[in-house]
Amino acid sequence: MIYQDCIFGRVKIDEPVILDLIRSRALQRLKGVDQGGYQPLYAKPKTKLSNKRHHNRFAHSLGVYLLLRAYGAPLEERVAGLIHDVSHSCFSHCADYFLDSGSPENQSHQDNIFSEHIKKTEIPAIIKKHWLDLDYILDDKNFPLKERLLPDLCADRIDYSLRSALVFEEISPAQVKALLDNLLVENGRWIFENLASARKFSKVFLKMNQVYYAGVHSATMFMAVADCLKYALINKYFDLSDLYSVDKIILDKIKKAARQDKKLKRLWDRMNNKIAVKNNKEDFEAKIICKSRIVDPLFKRGGRIMRLSEVDKKWAEIVKKELMPKEYYLKFER
Repeated sequence: MIYQDCIFGRVKIDEPVILDLIRSRALQRLKGVDQGGYQPLYAKPKTKLSNKRHHNRFAHSLGVYLLLRAYGAPLEERVAGLIHDVSHSCFSHCADYFLDSGSPENQSHQDNIFSEHIKKTEIPAIIKKHWLDLDYILDDKNFPLKERLLPDLCADRIDYSLRSALVFEEISPAQVKALLDNLLVENGRWIFENLASARKFSKVFLKMNQVYYAGVHSATMFMAVADCLKYALINKYFDLSDLYSVDKIILDKIKKAARQDKKLKRLWDRMNNKIAVKNNKEDFEAKIICKSRIVDPLFKRGGRIMRLSEVDKKWAEIVKKELMPKEYYLKFER
């Protein structure tokens, strides 16, 4: 299989278990699940079509796999990286804002149901077919390159930040290549070869968090999408099972129902950036909490491995601040 990726370019994938997983319904579904949630409410809603093709959960999942492969991770870890987002519902983290099982502060709905969801797919049969241990693959403790707690680097975090930065043109392909060329793996840890690269990556990640992941545009998206989908779900305009289809199926059902339901039409207009919104702590309709992300990468200096915050006290303060959830007080004009 030849695959074209915005980060890794044209690559050949020929591992039998990986090919079987890529072809599975569980992975193919992710092509229809937007990485960020819902595009009309992005900080930059108008992006190139060629860029948007690299901004779904499928592209990100393959990106994590390719990153792990490029840095010599074992097969089991590459498999874990490939399937890590299978439990995402439509509209990605928006689900945390309208499902009872959601967690706005941690945005962890997909993590909470991950193992249970995987076992309902064809993935266990594929894993068994290739003589791998499903329970081992589902346990993140076995894979320090794939997943680590904030503010550490991990394959998931590296890929989604660089991928989104490319899609929204906050960084160039040449800059991404330079960062990856200065990134290495030692003893299960991602380490930059020098301070300059660690600092450059951290600044990109900070901007992505402040503008795209935990900014007011994201808060508006979470509120508008959640309000619209929750109302539509309560009124049975779509089924709960539709959440594990693709974004377009739900959007089409809501758009059709909105022709007859005035309240749904208003919520649909909010969701599609047709109604202005204000962030005002003194006059608000809803308080929205956004998970905030930041990294504090390791780098090499004179034979030592250090964290950026050890040599940059300003960055240490930024890390402390950015790890705290962001709060917004939003009110739509109608």
